[in-house]
Amino acid sequence: MNVLSNGKSLKSEEPSWFDIRAIVMDVDGTLTDGGIYLDDAGEEFKRYDARDGLGIAMWHRSGGKTAVITGRKGLALTHRMRELHIENVEQGATDKVAALNRIVSCLGVTAAQCAFVGDDIPDLAVMREVGVAVAVADASCEILAVAKITTVANGGHGAIRELVEIILRGQGKWDALVAAYSANSPTIIH
Repeated sequence: MNVLSNGKSLKSEEPSWFDIRAIVMDVDGTLTDGGIYLDDAGEEFKRYDARDGLGIAMWHRSGGKTAVITGRKGLALTHRMRELHIENVEQGATDKVAALNRIVSCLGVTAAQCAFVGDDIPDLAVMREVGVAVAVADASCEILAVAKITTVANGGHGAIRELVEIILRGQGKWDALVAAYSANSPTIIH
């Protein structure tokens, strides 16, 4: 059993964890620390955590699927998602539930088989549509209220990596993946 920062416990035998096939994420405040950085030319750049990248690589290695739904658009996001091999990216999404519906159709999963990771009010509606709603530790109180679990890590500081480990442990896949990763020592950009 894992105890999370919100005091809730996650039992590995909870069926919803066995059913998760896709992790869908917001970006700003979830995959990043929420900061929006602009240079003098007005070009945006973002800070991503390598631990989250490793978590995503481990999730893919387990056969899991990923997608991103974000209200913002940007080349920094496009480049990072390409590095992480996340092909289903909905940028500029004004209706995140409609975006989720398109994504589940592309991925061949149901909304109930998805975990969605969010941090703020634009994520509320989509979090109510998925099997497991996840809040990062520094999410807004509205998001914390609807989340099934809350990560210990803040957004952009390993929260996705933490979630991947929780799900894969719940599915009984974590130890074998770590052993295979360690034995093969693959070079993965994360």
